[in-house]
Amino acid sequence: MPSTCSGSGSGFGFGFAPILFLSLVVACAARPLYPLPSKVSHGSRLPLQTSRPYNIAHRGSNGEIPEETSAAYMVCIGMQVNLLCNFICLNFNLLLCMSRVGNKFIVSKVTSIQLCALIWHASFSHKHKKEHEEKKREPLKRELTSSKLISCPPKMGFLYASMTSPLMTQLTLQIIRSLQIVERTYDVQGVNTTGFFTVDFTLKELKLLRVKQRFSFRDQQYNGKFPIITFEEFISIALDAPRIVGIYPEIKNPIFINQHVKWPGGKLFEDKFVGLLKKYGYKGSYLSEPWLKQPLFIQSFAPTSLVYISNLTDSPKIFLIDDITIPTQDTNQSYWEITSDAYLDYIKDYVVGIGPWKDTIVPVLDNYLQTPTDLVARAHSHDLQVHPYTFRNENQYLHFDFHQDPYEEYDYWINKIGVDGLFTDFTGSLHNFQEWTSPLSKDDGDDNSASKLLHQNRIANLVI
Repeated sequence: MPSTCSGSGSGFGFGFAPILFLSLVVACAARPLYPLPSKVSHGSRLPLQTSRPYNIAHRGSNGEIPEETSAAYMVCIGMQVNLLCNFICLNFNLLLCMSRVGNKFIVSKVTSIQLCALIWHASFSHKHKKEHEEKKREPLKRELTSSKLISCPPKMGFLYASMTSPLMTQLTLQIIRSLQIVERTYDVQGVNTTGFFTVDFTLKELKLLRVKQRFSFRDQQYNGKFPIITFEEFISIALDAPRIVGIYPEIKNPIFINQHVKWPGGKLFEDKFVGLLKKYGYKGSYLSEPWLKQPLFIQSFAPTSLVYISNLTDSPKIFLIDDITIPTQDTNQSYWEITSDAYLDYIKDYVVGIGPWKDTIVPVLDNYLQTPTDLVARAHSHDLQVHPYTFRNENQYLHFDFHQDPYEEYDYWINKIGVDGLFTDFTGSLHNFQEWTSPLSKDDGDDNSASKLLHQNRIANLVI
C-alpha cells in the first residue's frame, strides 16, 4: 500500500484561509522565483508516510485556486498533500501546452485548459530569429542550434478557453492581440485543433498572461491574479515545503512533441525531462532511500514513452489509462488490450502502477455505480499500484450512491475498492477523511472521537 504524507500537523483553519490566499496572491504574482530550485535547508523534515493511500494534488488545490499555479500548490501543501501532480510540455523556445477536446486533454493550444511545462530557452539560427521578429512564428519543426533548459512546469494554469469562450478574460485577449499571435491549426492525435499554441509564444510572452479558474461553478475571485510557472518553479515549491512533498509530473503527448521538435544529438523530450529531474536530485527506485528524500512518480498515457524512460531512470512510473473508447496515443491499443493480464504482466517491468479513470474501474449507468470490475484486484496480483483519477467534491461529479457526500466516495474507494492513491481536486477533504478515519485516531472512549465527529459534522465539512 503506498503512502500518504499526512504528517502530524493539521490543515489550515477556516479563519486563516482568507489571509493565506491574500498573501499568496501578492507573493505568487510578484515574487521572482529564480534562481530555482531553492537551496533552502529545512533540516529534519517530516517524512512521506507509507501507511495509507496517497493524497495526490490534481494540479494543486484547484478546487479552490486556479489550477497549476504556485498558489494552488502552496495551499495544498498546507492541507497535508503527499504528491503534487502536473503536466509537462514545451513552448516557442520551445514549450508546448495542453488543450481540452471534449473530455480529453491533448497537447496543443493555449485554449481550453492551461499552459505549460518544460521551457527551452533556445538560440535559434538567424533565420528563425528573423521569422520570430516578423511574427511569422512557424509552428514546431524548429532545429535548435543550442539550448538551455530554463524549465517550466506543466500546464500551469492559464487561458482555459478559446478566443470566443467566455472563460477567457478580456485582458488576455488584449495581450494576445498586442503580441500579434494568430490562431493556428495542428493535427494532434488525428484531431485538427485550432487555437493559440504555446509553441507560438516565448517564455516572456507567456509570463504576461494570467491564470483563470477553468470551471465557472468554482470560486472566481482569484482570476487574473497568478502567472504561469515553470517546471523549475514547480520543483522549488516541493523542495521548499516544510515537510517532504513528492512530485508527480506527467509527460504530456511525448509522441506528438518528438514528431515536431528536434534537439541536437538526436535527444528526445524524455531525455531532457529526465535530465532535469536528475539535475535536482530526483532518483531512486520506489521506497529507496533517495526516493523517500525526494519522492517522484512519472506518469504518462504513452506506454512507449514510459518504456523509453525506464532505460534512463529507475524512478517509479505510472501508466495512465484513458476511457474505454480511447486507444493509446502511441501504440493505438484498445483499453481491453492494455488492461489484460498479459499486458499488465508486460508493463509491470517498466512501471509500478496504473492510473485509470475511476469510471472504468467501477462502471456507471444513469449516475449510479454498477458492479466493480476486477481491474484493481488483477493489478495488485501483478504487484501494480492503482491511482485512479479524478475525485471532486461538487455534486455533478458525485454519483448518486454517495448521497452528495465526498467522504462517502473516499470511503468507498479506499476501503471497498482498495486503491493505493487518489488524484483529487480537494486535497484538504481527502486529508481530513484520512485523518478522521485513521486507525491511529480510533475512539478511546472520548465522545469527541474522530469516528463520531465524522458522522456528526459530515455536512458542515463537505467543502474544505
